[in-house]
Amino acid sequence: MSKRDYYVVLEVERSASIDEIKKAYRKKAMQYHPDKNPGDKEAEEKFKEVAEAYAILGDEQKRARYDRYGHAGEQMGGFGGGDPFGFGGGVDLSEALRQFMEQGFGGFGDIFGGGSHRRKRNTRKRGADLQIRLKLDLEEIATGTRKKIKVNKKIECATCNGSGSAKYSKTVQCPHCKGNGEIRQVSQSLFGQFVNIQTCPRCNGEGQVIENPCATCGGEGRVNGTKTIEINVPAGVKNGNYIPLNGEGHAGLRGGSPGDLIVHIEEKPHKIFERQGDDVVVLLPISFVDLALGAEIEIPTLTGKSKLTIAPGTQTGKILRMRGKGIPHLNGAGIGDQLVQVQVYIPERLSSHEKNVLKELAQSNNFKPDEHAKKSMFQKFREALNL
Repeated sequence: MSKRDYYVVLEVERSASIDEIKKAYRKKAMQYHPDKNPGDKEAEEKFKEVAEAYAILGDEQKRARYDRYGHAGEQMGGFGGGDPFGFGGGVDLSEALRQFMEQGFGGFGDIFGGGSHRRKRNTRKRGADLQIRLKLDLEEIATGTRKKIKVNKKIECATCNGSGSAKYSKTVQCPHCKGNGEIRQVSQSLFGQFVNIQTCPRCNGEGQVIENPCATCGGEGRVNGTKTIEINVPAGVKNGNYIPLNGEGHAGLRGGSPGDLIVHIEEKPHKIFERQGDDVVVLLPISFVDLALGAEIEIPTLTGKSKLTIAPGTQTGKILRMRGKGIPHLNGAGIGDQLVQVQVYIPERLSSHEKNVLKELAQSNNFKPDEHAKKSMFQKFREALNL
């Protein structure tokens, strides 16, 4: 079944303000809430539909994308994983109820004076991820490399070993929420008692606080610091690839697990090489004599000097392939090639003797382009101009 327009679901205009959208969501959510409609599957589906609509229209970025692309934005990955709650198969009722609670509307058991929705959260929060950019030369990409970098981040407090507590300290009941982990404010509404539930800001929902916090970290269990990290970069990485290093991000709060370090690869421009996939291209100026007579010359590659054979009569513009001299395929067998585009080198100044030799050669018909050569050069000229 196709989805209905989110604005239609909430019965608001497309120009509605965020406050108008929130009021419409609250009204609809109250109307279809499962506590008010026990056993009514149709009401449950509408409650989830309303929650889904608000998850998009209540978020400025998601709303802007929806206004532009409609429901097609979900397939494009614009709403974070196929639906606004991050599930691939539609809205989950528990998530819809969680959203309703987090908006401060409470549960219907609270509204009508009964029930309890006590939720406690673990204060051992995971540390945040770190994002850095690592610039690499083509030579490093061709062979793979190890890099040592210094990262500024939150590290575990050495004084309290990440616990956040001073020595011999203990945890006690939070005096702000009396150990509930929540702060409740009761007010009257048309539906009866309305309970606004918020996580306790003092204990962060744990219900307990540290009696004597660590003086070094202030009870967080972590401090600002610097760590040197070694990164193993495999051969063949591309611009935009990233390497995740588990546990190398910011330290967690009071013993929580650390975040990850995400290393984004950035390829430096090269002076002579240009990368095309796993091949590299280089322009090679060669003298007219070597092109005419043939030669074996030494040219640079990403892994050092290598010999290249120039066949007699090689024409300028021809591309010679040096197999296996490019960049290895990432996580796979095979290596790209080095493509050498030949360009004739013409000296800017000539001696009198050199001029006489060239004038003598110019008299030979062998040094005059025939019709086939002229046609070939004209075709190359047209191709260069994209005619």
